[in-house]
Amino acid sequence: MTDNKFYYFGLLRNILLLEIVFLFIMSLFRTLFFLFAPLKIEATFVNYLETFLFGLRLDLSVLAYVFALSFLFLSTAYIFRKYLSLKIIQTILLIYFFLTFILISLIIATDIGFYSYFADRVNIMIFGIMDDDTKALWEIAVKNYNLTFVFTAVLLYMIAIYKLVSTFLFNIKPIHLSNFGLLKHITTFLFIAVLTFLAIRGSFGTFPIYHWTRDVTGNNFLNKVSKDSTYLLLQAYREYKKSKKGQRNYIKEMGYSGHIEDAFKLLSSKKEINSTNLYQAITYKTPSNLLLEKHPVNVVIIMVESFGTPILKYQSETFDIERRLKKHFQSDDIRFKNFISTANGTIVSMEPMLLNLIARPGSVPYGQSLFSGISFKQAGAKVYKKKGYETSYIYGGDLSWRNVGRFFPRQGFEHVEGKAKIEEELHLDPELATHDWGVYDKYLYNYIYKKLKNARKPQLIYAMTTNNHPPYVISKEYKSKKLILSKELKKHLKGDLDLIKKRLYDYQYALDMAGRFLDMIKSSPLAKNTVVVITADNNTIEGSMNYDNFLQESKQIPFYIYMPKSIKPKNIDLSTPGSHKDIFPTLYNLTLSDTSYIAVGSNLLDKNITHCGFNNSGIIVSREGAFMLNKPQNQEEQKCQQLYKASLAVTDYLVKTQLHQKDKK
Repeated sequence: MTDNKFYYFGLLRNILLLEIVFLFIMSLFRTLFFLFAPLKIEATFVNYLETFLFGLRLDLSVLAYVFALSFLFLSTAYIFRKYLSLKIIQTILLIYFFLTFILISLIIATDIGFYSYFADRVNIMIFGIMDDDTKALWEIAVKNYNLTFVFTAVLLYMIAIYKLVSTFLFNIKPIHLSNFGLLKHITTFLFIAVLTFLAIRGSFGTFPIYHWTRDVTGNNFLNKVSKDSTYLLLQAYREYKKSKKGQRNYIKEMGYSGHIEDAFKLLSSKKEINSTNLYQAITYKTPSNLLLEKHPVNVVIIMVESFGTPILKYQSETFDIERRLKKHFQSDDIRFKNFISTANGTIVSMEPMLLNLIARPGSVPYGQSLFSGISFKQAGAKVYKKKGYETSYIYGGDLSWRNVGRFFPRQGFEHVEGKAKIEEELHLDPELATHDWGVYDKYLYNYIYKKLKNARKPQLIYAMTTNNHPPYVISKEYKSKKLILSKELKKHLKGDLDLIKKRLYDYQYALDMAGRFLDMIKSSPLAKNTVVVITADNNTIEGSMNYDNFLQESKQIPFYIYMPKSIKPKNIDLSTPGSHKDIFPTLYNLTLSDTSYIAVGSNLLDKNITHCGFNNSGIIVSREGAFMLNKPQNQEEQKCQQLYKASLAVTDYLVKTQLHQKDKK
């Protein structure tokens, strides 16, 4: 009769073989990222080989963790094998490996889906999405994907994984070993334990492989492909938890620990500042303007969902994506053309802009963190409120989204209004006037127009639209204009072309409605006393596009300003670079007289300072072009990098100082 212990050795061998097979499956998953690859990848065969080998090592590290637990369990069972049924051990291992492999597969699939939309591997934003409107997210999945096919494929995959695991765990051939005494047992198990530890660590260096942040190639896409989904998700979760607790120290990261006043000096261009009141260093004052004092103007800031500007270069008669917005963007109105978003999501762009800050990388929204109860003294709307303006925050969706209904009343907005208020005021039928995320943009603009017409005080209105967002549903009453994709445009698109076309028609609707609103303003008495800004939260269509100059184009959004001619300045340099941080400082100087304000950003009309745009992904735009953080190519870019680091340090100081002041109360 064969000794039972020989079956344990056979089981151990099969577990190792099973992990090798799944390691191969994980590498196959990695190839799916190439479905969303740039049009041209400048890389050699060796670069590709390095990418997959590094990815293999990371995947092996994850599977080594999986093996470690099974090895510990199997070793314990081996010691007590006389009292345990081998079949029970096999069943427990079957459940363990099946569930673990399915979990890893789910994480990888999530990562692939995330990349298809954001053009980036899974990061802290995934938890922001999970904090979002889950019902609307489900509607996106229902409308954009064939869920029957997806669930069928998932079921078949699960069956295949179950068959794979059960085959390796139950079809065991014993390994017969002669003269295998206690010393050999100990040596063998220690040898396997050491190999497992080395596989987990993935490196003989100071740090384990998952802390190894070097690029494996000079190609950004291949560097992204080489990463492991599980480690990325764990890293994102750690950052999420840390940022929830406010533990990340941006002042230290930017090199200003112990001398934050130097960051204020650099940012304000002041050699001497009051170190006991650093807010004074970034407190500015607009020039006196008697016309504005006597006749204050309304200020309307529209943040159009996902309105990136690179797509506009394909505007034509056959690809009329701008429609009614075109004549306004091509007029002599103000439009800064070297402008980027501060972040790559809606709330993480909206909040910093409205708080006169820059986005802090890897942080969660203020309204969903320890900062949610703070009334920030530098908030943009407070400046207008102090000047006698009626201030409104209007969102086309539900105010429960990202806690905006609770957070923004603290930031200087007298009125914080959402979908329900718009439906009520305009007597809308929700079945006809709303989509998954809120009211159609047309009705948001109608509500703003009504508010302006009925106003008895000067108005500051900030509004966020909801169209141009998955699942890309357009009002049934709207007649789209056919979009014909040129060969040049098709060459710059990637992913599901049918879904992209659906997205572009919603894009067209969003831009057309913005143009329609400008038509309404300019053709009414409001044209003489209203300033309208058109900007965006981000350029998320970048996940579906290939850019000729990724750094320069991928984060571009509009900063358009319509102003009555009576107060519009002349000789504005529209090539001045900037980002969300500069919107309020610029507007203060255009619309308010003799008014003090606190801001991290700058007035884009000021020709005496260095202007730059900052995105929290590390992309910085300067007059000399765009570059990545820590990779400046000239003196101008070096200045912008220094300003970015100072801006981030100052932002961190402002928010944490006010948090600590709140805690002391």
